[in-house]
Amino acid sequence: MASSRRYALILAGGRGTRFWPRSRRRTPKQLLALFDETSLLQQTAERLRPLVGPERTWVLTSEELRHQIVRQLPEVPRAQILAEPAQCNTAPCLGLAAQILAQLDPEAVLGVFPADHRIGRPEAFRRLIEAAYRAAESQALVVIGIPPRWPETGYGYIEFPEGVVPGSLEPYPVLRFREKPDLETATQYLAAGRFYWNSGMFFWRAEVFLEAFRRHLPRTAALLASLPPFGSRGFHKQLCESYPRAENISVDYAVLERASNVVGLAAEDIGWNDLGSWNAVYELMPKDAAANVLRTEALLLDSRGNYVEAPGKLVALVGVEDLVVVDTPDALLIVPRSRAQQVGDVVKRLEATGRDGLL
Repeated sequence: MASSRRYALILAGGRGTRFWPRSRRRTPKQLLALFDETSLLQQTAERLRPLVGPERTWVLTSEELRHQIVRQLPEVPRAQILAEPAQCNTAPCLGLAAQILAQLDPEAVLGVFPADHRIGRPEAFRRLIEAAYRAAESQALVVIGIPPRWPETGYGYIEFPEGVVPGSLEPYPVLRFREKPDLETATQYLAAGRFYWNSGMFFWRAEVFLEAFRRHLPRTAALLASLPPFGSRGFHKQLCESYPRAENISVDYAVLERASNVVGLAAEDIGWNDLGSWNAVYELMPKDAAANVLRTEALLLDSRGNYVEAPGKLVALVGVEDLVVVDTPDALLIVPRSRAQQVGDVVKRLEATGRDGLL
């Protein structure tokens, strides 16, 4: 049975630029139904329901997205869906959440979950999360490591001690956090067996995190501490004035890499995928005999390994391989799957040239 001391915080303010042209400012990746009829955000909340009910689920997002999230998660109390006045990375938003929960429940144990991950083995996921909450009931800051499946250069890594056993459900000391490596270093990490991908899921008692937050990010901690109590009449006004002055820094850099009480759980295979690009969706979808993923009507001649999503029209491909083709009413994307991570650069170019209607 879920403990009443446990809370879930879903981070849902990102833009998902690498999923353009479907992901836009008002409908980013986490609000899209990429695999079935429910969005990634809704799937995240549903996975957590057996562990943390909606009455103890909180969401942090932007003002632009809050209304849609309220609509997608009607079971979560509206007051618990908070809009950041500005995007200041993860350290300030997690400090804000910890401060609010510590006020409401001094014994609160908080789990932090990105809204846009895919988990293929939800039962194994819940066993892991249950263990993480238990570990966080002490004085520890808890992180989750995902066993690497290839030498990935786009993720940060967690270094565990020698002899780490995936799926043991017992916390290990985290020796250090490693930045995104080059390919040679990532290959060494994979061979070593004790370097795990940093999943971006965190667990801690709200008061324990606040203590570390005040020590390692004192200026931003003081800004947040000056806010009136959550729910009071002056809270929102003061938040809008103070929050944009917070330091723009991730919780990894600001707190976790500096703290001495960080431990980690080495996950078993939970079917984790951070859905970083269209190629990640391709990898997860069923394929035809030529390894194509066809989400809409397509005619393929001598073509292999393609991803096609173009509602309302026939797509014909002749003699091409390993492409992503995504069509929307106002934009068409064609990119090699191997370069799908660079779709975010398209969004940057559109921003630089003032093409707001396509964002």
